[in-house]
Amino acid sequence: MHPTLAIALSSLFVLPGLANSTGNHSLSVAEENPQQHEDFAIGGAFFQQPWVIAPASTTARDGLGPLFKANSCLACHIGHGRGHPPLTDAEPFLSTLVKLSVPATTEAQKTVAEKLGVAPEPVYGDHLQTLGIKGLPGEGMPHFSYTEISGQFQDGEAWNLQKPTLTIGHLNYGELAHDVQLSARVAPPLPGMGLLESIPEAEILANADLDDQDDDGISGKPNVVWDIAQQTTVLGRFSWKASQPSILQQSADAFRNDIGITSYLFPEQPCSTAQTDCLSLPDGGKPEIPADLLEKVVFHIANQPVPVRRNVDDPQVAQGQKLFHQVGCAACHTPTFPSLANQPHQPYTDLLLHDMGAGLADNRPEFAASGSEWRTPPLWGIGLTAKVNGHTRFLHDGRARNLLEAILWHGGESESTKQAVLAMNKPEREALLRFLNSL
Repeated sequence: MHPTLAIALSSLFVLPGLANSTGNHSLSVAEENPQQHEDFAIGGAFFQQPWVIAPASTTARDGLGPLFKANSCLACHIGHGRGHPPLTDAEPFLSTLVKLSVPATTEAQKTVAEKLGVAPEPVYGDHLQTLGIKGLPGEGMPHFSYTEISGQFQDGEAWNLQKPTLTIGHLNYGELAHDVQLSARVAPPLPGMGLLESIPEAEILANADLDDQDDDGISGKPNVVWDIAQQTTVLGRFSWKASQPSILQQSADAFRNDIGITSYLFPEQPCSTAQTDCLSLPDGGKPEIPADLLEKVVFHIANQPVPVRRNVDDPQVAQGQKLFHQVGCAACHTPTFPSLANQPHQPYTDLLLHDMGAGLADNRPEFAASGSEWRTPPLWGIGLTAKVNGHTRFLHDGRARNLLEAILWHGGESESTKQAVLAMNKPEREALLRFLNSL
């Protein structure tokens, strides 16, 4: 991490469970447990530093690719924060990945989908790798084009949204299947993941209401996914569709599909059987990241500091918080869980799937998540996006250019909430945004 950024982050965040009674920054990881401090630092080094092509003298971190989209975790999770789509036509899809699949219609595809959540595209798999090591072309180049959607609030102020259309050009391994399902996903922010993983399953399921029995228009559905380490189905908690059960599996999946680094959970390279040149190239060992180093990276991610709220005594923030609850945002962005009641920070998520309507649908199911269902993303730290990452792009593919646009994209179960925001006057909208930016 760049030293200036590290200093900036240290002034903005505290480690989970390690704030003192005043909520000020604490260095308890270093002071209370030197071994954990060392593990955190080693994990951070393997998170931040680039991997290299095998074979190399740097045997601890060789094995990049052969197909990949980034050479380090930090390349996508800049500042351990939120990714963004290309902001210009010349910018690559670096912190945005593209997932691919086809409908699971055959018995073989259905069997794969039971463990993977989807049936991979036959040649390109379930992740698009845009880069390849020397002599091996990347799989293809994704591109967004945008269509403007305009409207106005009830007070007459105009708004406009950008609807993205995703295409993939320069395909180097043949045409995509005619029924391919594509979905672009920006890298999610990492703070607080350890706390989210610590929430008992029963507390998450307590908020589920599949049949909307309370008739509030909000269902809330858990995703049930395959846990490789446990070899069983469990509750999904992470990723945009809650398709990952743990930080461990999410991290190992990213190592394999984003960097081309194998692990004991994912021992095979991300090369399909049709990519014979990819399969024939040298690797960095079997596996390329040993279990102990993978676990240290997971420890580093799990202990990413949780954002400290700002301006909590501001009357406009208090008004915005009241409006947040009045219009129904908290029905999905649940402030906290019983097990986190003593934490000074609130995640504002129920970790459940919700139907967000046709406007946000990617039409690509994953496990129990339909093509229009998304996990409620946590809101803690959302107001620091511009400071940490230098942009204000939100939602799963970064289409929203600010928080107000993100709200206006809500539909489905949150349609009534969106309509309530459209009916707000400008001071009310500003108060709501002021509250969100305090998180």
